[in-house]
Amino acid sequence: MTVFKEKGRIRKVWSTFLQTFRRVRSQHDQDSLEQQSSMGKVKRLNRKKPLILAGGALAILAIVGFSGSQYVKTHTVDYYEVYMNGKLVGGVSSQEQVEQLVSRKQEEVKAANPNVNMVLDAGEITYQLKSAYKAKPENEATLAALEKQFTSHATGVELKVNGKLIGVVKDQKTADAVLKRVQSKYSPQPAAPKKVEVTALAYKSAAPKSDKPTTTVRSVKFVEDVSMDAAEVQPSDIATPDQVYLTLVKGTTKETKYTVQEGDCIGCIAQKFDISPQLIYERNKWIKDDEIKVGEVLDLTVLKPQVTVETIENVTEIETIEPTVQIQKNANMRAGQSKVIREGQSGKKRVTYKLVKQNGYLMSEEFVSEEVLESSVSSIIMKGTKVVLGEGTGKFSWPVMGARLTSTFGKRWGRQHKGIDLVGNKNILAADNGVIEFAGTKNGLGRCIIINHKNGFKTTYGHLSKINVKSGQTVERGERIGIMGNTGHSFGTHLHFEIHKDGAIKNPMKYL
Repeated sequence: MTVFKEKGRIRKVWSTFLQTFRRVRSQHDQDSLEQQSSMGKVKRLNRKKPLILAGGALAILAIVGFSGSQYVKTHTVDYYEVYMNGKLVGGVSSQEQVEQLVSRKQEEVKAANPNVNMVLDAGEITYQLKSAYKAKPENEATLAALEKQFTSHATGVELKVNGKLIGVVKDQKTADAVLKRVQSKYSPQPAAPKKVEVTALAYKSAAPKSDKPTTTVRSVKFVEDVSMDAAEVQPSDIATPDQVYLTLVKGTTKETKYTVQEGDCIGCIAQKFDISPQLIYERNKWIKDDEIKVGEVLDLTVLKPQVTVETIENVTEIETIEPTVQIQKNANMRAGQSKVIREGQSGKKRVTYKLVKQNGYLMSEEFVSEEVLESSVSSIIMKGTKVVLGEGTGKFSWPVMGARLTSTFGKRWGRQHKGIDLVGNKNILAADNGVIEFAGTKNGLGRCIIINHKNGFKTTYGHLSKINVKSGQTVERGERIGIMGNTGHSFGTHLHFEIHKDGAIKNPMKYL
């Protein structure tokens, strides 16, 4: 190296100086011999010459040494040793060179996988400052060796259902969006608000409330345990949101057949297989009036998605309140004769039901509350005093004490429900005065009672466990006629109650 060359020059200068010094000293010794007789003053002068020469030599050496030191110092170079995870990789002129390499590699990794969150694994890079004379660190070789040790991986979020891995998405935001999309598939969507034009007179009258049914979603949740965990994965493991969504909702289909057994009904079969009655009706369109027979084969094949979305909804409907009938007796009129004194007027009430659905299929419903919006006006009919025993009043009381509505009248599970289902006190009461027209067993209704109220109305009481009356017997409103049960096409102890008027089925909620 250059530092050794400079030392060589110094030695050469010193060698030349010594040769010159010896020649001068030899000449001085010869002159001294020739002048030994001379004056002492001359001798003293001659003795000072070697001293002067020696001092000059020392001065020259000092100058030469100082110049060499400055030269070496001026040409000393600082550089950095680079370590990765504690192991020496090489040297670089500056830390910025390594930082620029790391930044560039990060951009390259991201550019190679634009739709994935990539992480560059650069390890732990540390530096140690070094100095050397005219040092020339091998920047390119060090950076190349460092780059070879870099690796990379993707980060994602694993979606699991009951511990089973369904798929991996790029981040938490994407996972949340996929799950929200699945829930939205089965959750009722709110209607878009209508644009209302405001006029100067708008304040004078309030807009009437709509009579259309309204739905309020109380909760939306997954039945299964759905978890999300951050994970380090390969870029190829990351799925698109659409892929994970389809995996969650598509599920599997397993063909299932069931042979109807003695005592079976649509509702109890649905409970046995934990499915909605609506699914049974959809897969077996040949079923009429809930009638199934022993030996018939039902198709219970259903799609089983990876997740089950359960929604609890409050459905509010506006129902008509049918007017009651007041009878005024007239002794001057014969039995069977009547005259309308006042026409009745229907009222309105707002009724709220709670519906529980799984993946859009109705699993259960329950009466929540009702609010009378417009009271009905009863009709007044004058009739002869010679009334027939068992003639009804036209006003119906609840056939069950402490009644709770569990299924409403109308379209339910894709079928027409001809009455309402009630639970409560097990004693079944006559809803109005009348004559027992039928007391026995009917297909679908099991043990049932039909009361003819002799005024155009008839009421039906189904699924009884016990009948306490006989055909032709006259009963009064509130009289016990039977015990609640689970006979016929039933799925749990309850009363099925119907009201017929002039042969047409009616919604009992309009009369009770």
